Amino acid sequence: MTQDTVRPAGPLPPAPSPRRPGADAPGAPGWSLVLPVKPLELAKSRLAPFAGARRPELALAFALDTVTAALACPPVARLLVVTGDALVAERVRALGALVVADEPVGRRGGLNPALAHGAARALQHAPRAPVATLSADLPALRPAELALVLAAVPAGRRAFLADTPGTGTTLLACPPGLPLGPAFGPGSRDRHAARGARELPLAGVPSVRRDVDTAADLLEALALGVGAHTAAVAATLV
Repeated sequence: MTQDTVRPAGPLPPAPSPRRPGADAPGAPGWSLVLPVKPLELAKSRLAPFAGARRPELALAFALDTVTAALACPPVARLLVVTGDALVAERVRALGALVVADEPVGRRGGLNPALAHGAARALQHAPRAPVATLSADLPALRPAELALVLAAVPAGRRAFLADTPGTGTTLLACPPGLPLGPAFGPGSRDRHAARGARELPLAGVPSVRRDVDTAADLLEALALGVGAHTAAVAATLV
């Protein structure tokens, strides 16, 4: 895909002001959401041919739009970002997220240990709350669609949502008392299913499925309508 084919569809309407972490409704624990964010200099390497030196900025924009939308989702009571990047930590904390350092487990063991570490920290904050991990590269994420996905998670069972191509995973959820058991990476849909998680066969939630790794993925996200951070960076790349 050439750069002149990418046209931002315009930013989404401004999200409501995010709730502060831990601002649960009385008597309801709400969801704990865990998002992993790589150091920006390593993130989204497959976008380098499209974004060039702006790739780290674009990766940060994805994460900020994902966090903004997730915090505007009513079932989400707290959001924890697992990262070792100081700039990411500063920016997502300003949006209302909690920050979990990805060390020592994450830096030594990769994405899945980092997510398990983040899920364990989420349980420390809210032991009775269900936990889900969400990809941090969902720049078109809509709070209402995320709410539909979380509402579809069956009681007492781990569950996952496949990505748009159908081979990966964008969301993995588990109830209190069960380990998250993340198995992200290429082919994660089959691995999560093999480990007993139930696939959520939902239609009408494209913004929760459309993660962005390539320029073609970004084109699809732009067509859905991305958040303000991604729209601003993408507008400088065309």
